[in-house]
Amino acid sequence: MRSGAQRQIKVVVPAASDALTDDRFRRLVPRADWDALPADVRRRFSKRLSGTAVVSYSGEIVWTRLSGIGWLLAQLCRLIGAPLPTNDSGPMPAAVMVSEDRGSSGQCWTRLYGRTRDHPQVIHSAKSFAGPTGLEEHIGGGFGMALTVRAEADALIFASDHYFWQHRRLRFRLPRWFAPGATTVMHQHLGSGRFAFDVKVTHPMFGELLNQHGLFRDA
Repeated sequence: MRSGAQRQIKVVVPAASDALTDDRFRRLVPRADWDALPADVRRRFSKRLSGTAVVSYSGEIVWTRLSGIGWLLAQLCRLIGAPLPTNDSGPMPAAVMVSEDRGSSGQCWTRLYGRTRDHPQVIHSAKSFAGPTGLEEHIGGGFGMALTVRAEADALIFASDHYFWQHRRLRFRLPRWFAPGATTVMHQHLGSGRFAFDVKVTHPMFGELLNQHGLFRDA
């Protein structure tokens, strides 16, 4: 007799034959631009993850570069869960896992970054398909950013529109002078199940605070 039921996590391996059932990202991009994207990109952002299903990508962070002020910002952000890499590095092993956030009807993103010293850094965030731009990323402590999405050639690009703090129904839009600057995330097709992942944070006064370049592949 079994002592108890065991829950299993199902890892989804993306495949060209998988049905494209999730159109939440597609609705954020003009249809013609979406259709022009490589099939691999459209497939990754069109997979509905249900129940305990998890899709994973493995690879490496080729480099992480932080300016002095960028490093200071990353340390301050430890107070809300360390959503930014905390030090320069590279190359280092990395992994990304995506699952459905059933509470918000969005997605949970977990990034695991290896480090030369100490344990790997784990970064959590949640994407919700809400707000004035149709997409928000919540990074911890009630803070988040509204994102716009555009497709360009072989890449899907996410750009910050504004930052906010939210607690239940209370929501406060952060003034630009208090925000860290413009955040841009690019998912670029490289062929054969591979893609580049680039993150840049640029402040209007202090210039580039963060520049991160990663290479990943389908599981």
